[in-house]
Amino acid sequence: MRAAFDRLVVEEMKKTSILGMAALLAAAQLFTGCGKKGPAEEVEGDSAAQGQVASEEEMAEPLEVLEEGMTPVSGDQLKDGTYEVKVDSSSKMFRITHCSLTVENGNMTAVMTMGGTGYLKLFMGTGEEAIASPESDYIPFVENEEGAHTYQVPVEALDAAVFCSAFSKNKEKWYDRTLVFRADSLPSEAFAEGTVTTPETLQLKDGQYTVEVTLGGGSGKAMVESPAPMRVENGQAYVTITFGSPNYDYMKVKEETYLPVNASGNSAFEIPVEGFDRNLSVIADTIAMSEPHEISYTLNFDSTSIKEEP
Repeated sequence: MRAAFDRLVVEEMKKTSILGMAALLAAAQLFTGCGKKGPAEEVEGDSAAQGQVASEEEMAEPLEVLEEGMTPVSGDQLKDGTYEVKVDSSSKMFRITHCSLTVENGNMTAVMTMGGTGYLKLFMGTGEEAIASPESDYIPFVENEEGAHTYQVPVEALDAAVFCSAFSKNKEKWYDRTLVFRADSLPSEAFAEGTVTTPETLQLKDGQYTVEVTLGGGSGKAMVESPAPMRVENGQAYVTITFGSPNYDYMKVKEETYLPVNASGNSAFEIPVEGFDRNLSVIADTIAMSEPHEISYTLNFDSTSIKEEP
């Protein structure tokens, strides 16, 4: 009888001990979990929720988009209006097929139409900054009538590096990009009075002049003669560009095609110049390769170097 009673007491003590431990563990979990957010409550800046930043090894080598001679153009240097503008991207994977720039009271915004649908959102800054920022700072895509993705972004200045990061739909990572909204793609009438140096602002009379010209872009091997002949007629300047090669068969300026003005020697073209002291984008077609090839260049004309010919 005594032994049986003792065994019963021991079993009851074990049960009490187990229940007590379970209660203590539950209390501990409740205490330590206080204030901790569950998976659905992660803060907006958490990297697990926002994705990661692609490493340099995961991205193609970036293209140089900010060219020598570029001077930032702010919104107050432009007239209010909406203009088509060319945008250079540091990545071929982030291709902008069309861009519309709106200027209002010195502020600029742009609607970029993308050549693909691989990105879900943009952030105007680096990927690291995107991860640390709230979702409200992201710019989602808007699908246009053709099904293309568009993004409306602020633009601080033209001819200046604009940093943005794009979130890849497939990789779920942020990819850093650099954009340059090109001032030389705007029509001359887009610029406010006094912001562009022209024959009129320089008070140049009709006649013959010379001007120093700097060539940029391409492979860096091409050359042009400088100073170059310039004539002014009815307030419009025309400069003869002579390359250091006879292998160019035409030039393009704002979609207009210009043919050589000489029949022999190095290729020479007379092109209109709307403004001095800022880059002018041109295209020159070379036949020196196995097949004709259009090359993008920039020309910059130094207004301080203009000399009148006797």
